[in-house]
Amino acid sequence: MGGFTFLSVPRIVVETGGLDRLGTLMAGLGAKRVAIVCDRGIVEGGLAARARSALTAAGLTARVLDGVQADPPVATVRATLAAARDFAADGVVGLGGGSSLDTAKLVALLLRSGQAVEELYGQDKAQGPRLPLIQVPTTAGTGSEVTWASVVTSERNEKQAIYAPQLLPDIALLDAGLTLGMPPRVTAATGLDAMVHAVEAYTSRTRKNPVSDALAVKALALLGGNLRRVVADGTDLPAREAMLEGAMLAGMAFVNASVAAVHALSYPLGARFHVPHGHSNALVMGPVFRFNLPAAAEAYAELAPCLLPGRRFASAQEAAEAFVAALEELAGSVGLETRMSQLGVTEADLPGMAEEVVGGLQRLLANNPRDMVREDVVAMYRAVL
Repeated sequence: MGGFTFLSVPRIVVETGGLDRLGTLMAGLGAKRVAIVCDRGIVEGGLAARARSALTAAGLTARVLDGVQADPPVATVRATLAAARDFAADGVVGLGGGSSLDTAKLVALLLRSGQAVEELYGQDKAQGPRLPLIQVPTTAGTGSEVTWASVVTSERNEKQAIYAPQLLPDIALLDAGLTLGMPPRVTAATGLDAMVHAVEAYTSRTRKNPVSDALAVKALALLGGNLRRVVADGTDLPAREAMLEGAMLAGMAFVNASVAAVHALSYPLGARFHVPHGHSNALVMGPVFRFNLPAAAEAYAELAPCLLPGRRFASAQEAAEAFVAALEELAGSVGLETRMSQLGVTEADLPGMAEEVVGGLQRLLANNPRDMVREDVVAMYRAVL
C-alpha cells in the first residue's frame, strides 16, 4: 500500500433534532458572539431563527447574516465577512447548503487571518487558525460540512477552489430533520452530486486511498438506495437520514481523494448559466463516465453492487457498463432536465466551455482515470446538448 494522508473533522454529531444542541456545542468551543451564515431561504424557512434561539438559550449572542448566494461570488463572501467583523463575531455557524457552508468556512478563517479571499485560491495558502466553526447542512449533497475545501465564483466568473486544513470545522452537526423541507428538485440534484463525489473519489488517479474507498462504497450504497425514496416522499425520515449520512461519507471520501472530470465539465455550467452544482454534475456524469469506461471498467465493476445489489454479471466489463447505465437511469428518473439546451446552452457555447475546462481545470482532469483533450470535452457536452 502506498502512503497517503487522510484529514477529517474532529467531531461529528448525528442526531435528528440536534439543532437544539447548537448553543451548548458552540459554548463548549468558547465562543460568545456567533455569526450564523446562511441565505434568505434558510431565514424564510424558519431555520435561522431556530439556530439563533438555540444559541441564545445557551447564553450566547447571535446575529444572522443571510447574504449568501448560490455559487458564492467573492463579493458576497467579502460582504458577509465585513458584517461578521462589524458584529465582532468570535464564532461562526454555517447553516444551509454547500454555498452557505463554504462561505462560513471562509468567514471563520478570514476573520482571524486578515487575508483577502483571492490570496487563498489554490492549496495551503491560509495563514493561522480560524474562529470556532460548526457546520450544519440542510441539504444532503455537497458534504461541505466535513471537507477542507471551499469553492467561490471569482470576479471573472470562474470557479476558484480553496483547499486548506483550517477549513475543516470543529463540529459537523447532522440533523436530518432540517432536510425534510427540501423540494424534490433540490433533493435530486444534491443527492446526485453526492453520488458523483463517491464515484470520482473511488476512481481518482492521483489520491485514491483505502479509507476514501471504504467511505465511497458505503456512501454510494446509502445514496443509491434512498434517492428515489426521498424524491418521491420528502417526509421519509429514515431515507433522509440515510441520504445525509451518505453525503457526509462521500464528502470525507472526495476531499481526501479528489474529484475529477465530472466536476471539471460541470463548473462552466454553474458559472456561465447558473445551473445548480448538483444538477450540472448530473447532466454531464453520463458522458464522462462512459468516456472513462476503457480506463475505469474494473473500478466501476467494483461499485456496481452498490447500485445493483444481488445482480450477477458475466464479466467486469458488463458490470461496469450496467453501473454507468444505472447512474444514467437514476439521473433521468428524478425530475431534472437532462439536456443542456433546456437550460439555455447552445452549440455555440460548447467550444468556450471546453476551453475553460482544458485550459483552467487541469487540476481536476489530472485526477480523471482517462486523459481527455478539448475535442473530447466538446463531444461529451454535445452528447447532452
